[in-house]
Amino acid sequence: MTPPPAPARHRPEPDGPAARWHRLAADGLVHLDGFHALKHALRFGADVPLAVTSDRGGVLALAGELAPDLGARLEPLLTAVEPAVLAGLVPRPHPTAVAALAVPPASTVPETGRTAPLVVLDNPRHLGNTGAVIRLAAGTGAAGVLTTGTVDPWHPSVVRAAAGLHYALPVARRQVDELPDGPLYALDPEGADIRDLRIEDDALLAFGSERHGLGPELRARADRLVSLPMRPQVSSYNLATSVSMTLYHWLAQRPGS
Repeated sequence: MTPPPAPARHRPEPDGPAARWHRLAADGLVHLDGFHALKHALRFGADVPLAVTSDRGGVLALAGELAPDLGARLEPLLTAVEPAVLAGLVPRPHPTAVAALAVPPASTVPETGRTAPLVVLDNPRHLGNTGAVIRLAAGTGAAGVLTTGTVDPWHPSVVRAAAGLHYALPVARRQVDELPDGPLYALDPEGADIRDLRIEDDALLAFGSERHGLGPELRARADRLVSLPMRPQVSSYNLATSVSMTLYHWLAQRPGS
C-alpha cells in the first residue's frame, strides 16, 4: 500500500524562503555563513538576493553594534525562518543564526598594472587556512588571491573562514602556467632571507601547501626562492602566518609606512 503524502506543513512552500534558497543555490550562488560574512560581502558590493535568519532581532541588534552602516540594508533583506528550517538549509548553522546567498562577483584578477602583490597558494589543502589567507590579503590590500590544485577557493568553508572577504578582492583558481606575468617570489626554507629583498608592487608571492611545500612546477617558475626568519629548531610556520609576515614585509617597504 502506498503511504499517504507527508503533511503540507513538512514541505517547503513553493515560494517560501527554503524553496527559494534551494533554487538560488542550484544556480551557483555563493553561500555566506554568519553575520560577519554577510556584513563584509555587503560592504564590498555583493548582490545578495536572499538572507535568512532564525534570530532576526538578534542579527539586527548585532548590526547596530558592529555595522551600523548596514542597518538600513539589512532590515528589508533579512527573512525570518524557524531554527529547524535554517538547520535544514545550512549543514552547520553559524552561532549568529544567519546565512545568505550572493551572486558571484564579476571582478577579475589583474594581469598587468598591479599596484599590490598577488598571493598564490600552490595546491593548498586546508579550507580554513585558505580562507584565513584571503582575509589577510583583503586586509593588507593585496591585488588578489590565486590558488592552484583541486581545492575550490570559493568553497563555503573557505568563504566562512574568510568572513566573506572574497568580495573585497579577486579570488580565483589557476594553473601554474596560467599565472599572470610579474616577478614571482616563492617562499621556501632554503631561500634567501626575505629581509634582504624589496618586493615590487606587481610581484606574485607564492606559498606551498601545508604538507608538501612548493610543487616542482611552481618552483621552476619562480624568479627567486625566499625564506622567512625563523628560530633554529622551529620547523615551520602556519600558512596564514607565513602570508601575513610576507605581506607585512611588503607593506613596511612602502612609502609612508
